[in-house]
Amino acid sequence: MWNSIIEKITEINSVINGFVWGWPMIIMILGTGLLITLRLKFMQVTKFGESINTTIVPAIKEIGKKDKNKTKKENSISQFEAFSAAISGTVGTGNIIGVTSAILTGGPGAVVWMWISAFFGMLTNYAENVLGLYYRKKDKNGNFSGGAFYYIAYGLKQKWLGYIAAFFCLFAAVGMSGVQTNKISGTFTSVMNLNSDMAKIIIGIVVAVITGVVVIGGIKRIGKVASLLVPFMSLVFIIMSVIIIAINFAAIPETLRLIFTSVFSAKAVAGGVGGFAFAKIIQKGLARGVFSNEAGLGSSVIAHSASEVREPVKQGLWGIFEVFFDTFVICTLTALVVLTTNVASGAYQSGAFFGAFDGATFKVANDSATALSAFAQNLGITGGIVFSVFLPLFAFTTILAWSYYGEKATEFFFQWLPEKGQKTAVVCFKVIYVLLIVLAAVIEGELLWAIDDTFNGLMALPNLIAVVLLSGQVVKITKNYYDRKKGKDVVPMLSAYPELNEEFIKDLENEAATK
Repeated sequence: MWNSIIEKITEINSVINGFVWGWPMIIMILGTGLLITLRLKFMQVTKFGESINTTIVPAIKEIGKKDKNKTKKENSISQFEAFSAAISGTVGTGNIIGVTSAILTGGPGAVVWMWISAFFGMLTNYAENVLGLYYRKKDKNGNFSGGAFYYIAYGLKQKWLGYIAAFFCLFAAVGMSGVQTNKISGTFTSVMNLNSDMAKIIIGIVVAVITGVVVIGGIKRIGKVASLLVPFMSLVFIIMSVIIIAINFAAIPETLRLIFTSVFSAKAVAGGVGGFAFAKIIQKGLARGVFSNEAGLGSSVIAHSASEVREPVKQGLWGIFEVFFDTFVICTLTALVVLTTNVASGAYQSGAFFGAFDGATFKVANDSATALSAFAQNLGITGGIVFSVFLPLFAFTTILAWSYYGEKATEFFFQWLPEKGQKTAVVCFKVIYVLLIVLAAVIEGELLWAIDDTFNGLMALPNLIAVVLLSGQVVKITKNYYDRKKGKDVVPMLSAYPELNEEFIKDLENEAATK
């Protein structure tokens, strides 16, 4: 009976997923990014240097230092902590397993579509952050709340659509947690040769307990943990990836040739089997690209909205760097590691890279095993061990970030309840979220991935509509910021709400006076 239920769920999800991630969504994602890019005159190129110099560079310099002049009046987090929390939600198994899966199912050309989605996604993410901070709310306890549902409800003034966005975000959060937990349990049981449900349940319980401890502390604790783990994990991954690519240096030209010649039709790999369909290559590239960097989902903006920064554009610049780092750095390194390894070993040319061919259909190789193999083949037992450690860490930080996204979605969805009822709803979400981590450890991974893909797409729909319709507002806020930087006497556009805007203006004046 259980198997029949799973089959039915898989069948229903497949139909919805095919619709959600069809050509309309592809056009919406690329179209939204293209529109913002044109309206902001290719800002991801013209202001890229500024996005680096005003975000990650000063943040790295300030690590470990205390700002004695800072006086927080609200329960906010620093720009770097907000960025770390946001990027911990994006830099997860999607960057490693997701990229590998995209190549296995869509061919090397899927990598180019990831780059294309990221190039335009840099400004989609920028626009989300600008709108998120401009329309965020502050409660009586000084907590900032923002996200797609806020600028849909208070920017577009379509509260019903905001509720729908929050509803989809709620389920996307649970799905994302399930995907990450499943990969954690799968990785550990595979390495330790403990392929049993009991072992997976134990791992699920451990992850759930640690998650519960961090989640109780809210965005401040999530931001602190993320700001410690994300830089460390990213640095280790980058160093290891560069070493592997260097080992397979001779295979780089052939790898790049495969990536660019497979953009529109992947070549057959074994036995003269026909290539992948053009739509499949684009779909896998875009779906995994969005799954990885989340540009267009309206998710990472929830973490950015908790930042102490007053200027929406400043946090928007973090969004540009976030997508660049996530896709052009981490995802590209993953793709090169996997492809150069298999090209150098001859596995790609023989067809073994993609899996077995039974004479009628192609059975795609396991994405986790393929990624792990690339590290183990080149770095031996050390590579396997380190991979088995940092992949779960990537997954864990993603679980933390999405717990906060789900919490804020729950808070917004039940805002019609009295304050006590809202708090109860949030507590219930946290409890359910943590408990489902244990269950997700033993569920079939491919089904979880497919379901979360669907909810990601459903979550993106109302967000993309809002970003397009509010793109004019993004342009105004951006122009206002740069006009003031040029010395023009214009009233700062810091918040959509007059009282909060006045408060932020005074904060900027006090900050300038202190400096």
